[in-house]
Amino acid sequence: MNLRLTPASAEHLPFARDLTRRGMLRYYCQYDLLWLDEAFDQAWNWREQWRVMDGEVLVGFCSLSQDSKALYIRELHIVESARGQGIGAWVLRELDAWAAQRRLQCLRLTVFKSNPARHLYLREGFVEQGEDECFVRMQLTSH
Repeated sequence: MNLRLTPASAEHLPFARDLTRRGMLRYYCQYDLLWLDEAFDQAWNWREQWRVMDGEVLVGFCSLSQDSKALYIRELHIVESARGQGIGAWVLRELDAWAAQRRLQCLRLTVFKSNPARHLYLREGFVEQGEDECFVRMQLTSH
């Protein structure tokens, strides 16, 4: 694998929206939440958007924001055909390094309670910080 993160632009928005919707819709239904394409599109404009590339092949995307303490993973999605190959773990390690380079204390994310990705985050060193009806807040202290 030749993995790298490259900036995403407006032309990548349909891919990212579709990938996110396909991956998240089951959780939206499970927790009786409403998916809105418009909400995703609005967030696109104020977040950092990155494509996950394996060589020249687009295998996923991630969406980030930050404040003075943390880098937040708002979305991280890998195409189904590329899952289970360590790409998500690679992205998490890369983003942890970015948080350290930006002199941020930690990497944070929120995950649906029933999402199996929660186990990946725990394996990569994230600690559960709290939860509500459907989400778990997780944090990785930057190295």
